Amino acid sequence: MLQTAFDAFNAHDYPKALELFEHLALQNHPAALSSLGYMHQKGLGLESSLEKAFTLYSQAAELGEPAAIYNLALMYADGAAVPHDQFKAFELLLRAAVLEFPQAQFETALSLERGIGCVQNFSEAAFWYEEAAKRGNPNAFNNLGVLYKEGHGVPKDYARAFLCFSRAAAMELAEAQYNLGLMFDQGFGCDADHDMALEWCRKAAYNGHEKAKSIIRSLQEEGKIVF
Repeated sequence: MLQTAFDAFNAHDYPKALELFEHLALQNHPAALSSLGYMHQKGLGLESSLEKAFTLYSQAAELGEPAAIYNLALMYADGAAVPHDQFKAFELLLRAAVLEFPQAQFETALSLERGIGCVQNFSEAAFWYEEAAKRGNPNAFNNLGVLYKEGHGVPKDYARAFLCFSRAAAMELAEAQYNLGLMFDQGFGCDADHDMALEWCRKAAYNGHEKAKSIIRSLQEEGKIVF
């Protein structure tokens, strides 16, 4: 029944999804409670209610549902239906990260890198970026690459930074494409190759990276490239 509910939800058949999730929620099914909370939060098939969403997420979180724990963290971070509390948000993010929820792992790493709701800790940030990267998060690959490039929390390692940027760039992340271009331009972790640097800068510009756009525009105006 849960899969049928998810299929209905993905097909935007919200009345059917709502009926099935509500039936399963009465049986304290954690994923159904979490999904029902999301529907209440976003107003999908019913009137939006942050308070109801919070209650449902809390019930699912008590049952160990990582998506619900993650969404509760976001509510505390945003001050949505609950008082704004970055420390509580981080506590919940870390709990969801330990349960291997990829986006929570990335957000935990980001919080640790910036010291949001916790003591700044670059080495712990690197650990959680790596966990999120293992699960295919392109932003985690990119941010981990920055830590290796700068030597924050990990030994400075241009080769590993180059590899991280390459993985994220292949996933069409503009920031990583720009960073990879810089690595080629400076010969960090690779042989310097200005043609490759320009190619990745172009890709980053095409994908909306503003600094890359500015560089390409300047080179065009100087007549150094024809885009």
